[in-house]
This record gives sequence, structure tokens and C-alpha cells, in this order.
Amino acid sequence: KEFAQQGYKAIFANSFGHDAYMKKAASEFPNVQFYHATGVSAHVDDTFGVLPNYHNAFASIYEGRYLAGVAAGLKLAEMQQQGKIKAENKDAQGNVKIGYVGAFTYAEVISGLTSFYLGVKSQFPNVVMSVQFTGSWYDEAAEKSAAELLISEGCALISQHADSWGAPSACENAGIPNISYNGSTIKNCPDTFIISSKIDWTYYYKWIIASVGSDAPAI
Repeated sequence: KEFAQQGYKAIFANSFGHDAYMKKAASEFPNVQFYHATGVSAHVDDTFGVLPNYHNAFASIYEGRYLAGVAAGLKLAEMQQQGKIKAENKDAQGNVKIGYVGAFTYAEVISGLTSFYLGVKSQFPNVVMSVQFTGSWYDEAAEKSAAELLISEGCALISQHADSWGAPSACENAGIPNISYNGSTIKNCPDTFIISSKIDWTYYYKWIIASVGSDAPAI
């Protein structure tokens, strides 16, 4: 509201929990465009209705997660060839166990972990994946504990949809390969980092800022 009162034409928010507050502000300032990354209520007729100046946006990150899964599958194939897959890393049917630390049971998380798993299987078919949800987008202790539990159950590789260093640090301590999210962990986890999927929002911001001077697009 302070930005709107100061005359800003476009206001951005970039965290899942900001949705309701951004939409309320948009209802009070109809001549200002509000853009919320990762939100879900722009097209929902809730308390504030469907507002022409309130927009949600998110990337097709499940595509990036699929590619990260391909990298993970290649890593598992390499580990098997090198004899690094042990008996405790397999289930009763001989499938290699991997783990995934998820935040919430939301569609964004479910689609991401599903895509990751399919990417792994495209390169390493004999694999099963266990998922631990933390109930938080950022909880370093919970994410670390979830990863440690998966490792204790014999998971040979861990990925995540969580934002802290919790899971990567647990993997580094245990020597377990890790696929991170939102940024590289190679500096702090040089021995276990494989790849990271992340969103480059630059193009979206440039497009919106160029458009908002005339007619802002309804997204």
C-alpha cells in the first residue's frame, strides 16, 4: 500500500504466503498493477473477487525438475557402475532407493517431485522414491531431519523442494549426492552437489515493466 500511495505502477511479491495481502491491496488500488509470483488466487472469486489488476505467475519449473532428474539418473547409473550402490540402498525387489524433501502437499510440489522422479527413471529405471514433507517452505532443522531420515532408510540420492541448506548439508555430511533447488550448493557442499533447478525471473520482470506503462497484460 505504501508503494501504491507513492505512485508506483507495478508492485511485485515473490513468496507463496503473500497472496491474500497482495490481493487485498490490489482491491484498494485499482489503478496499480499487482504481480504475485507463486500465488494462486488471481482467478478465484473469493472475498475480493477476480481483479483485473491482480496477477499470478509461475514458471514451468517441473520441466527443470525433470532435467534435474535426468542428471540424477545418470549419477545413479555411474554409482552403480562404480560399485557405490550397496545392499542397503535397495528395496526387496532390487530397486535403488532415493529420497525427496518436500515443503507442502501442494500441486506445485507434487508436480515437481513427480517430474523429478520421471526424469530419474528415464535414465535409471529400477528406482523407487520416498518423500518426506516438512510443512514449511523454509525450515532448516526440519529439512535436515527429513533428509537424515531418508538417508538412514538407505536412500542413495536426495533431492528437494525446500529452500534452506538443511537437506544439502545433511547430504554433504553423509556423502550422499544431492539435487538442490533455487540455487547451487556447490560452494558449501562441493562433494555432493550434482545440479540445481531454479527459475530466472529476469525475462518476466522485463516484460511486465515494459508493458505496464500502457496496458498491463492480464496474466
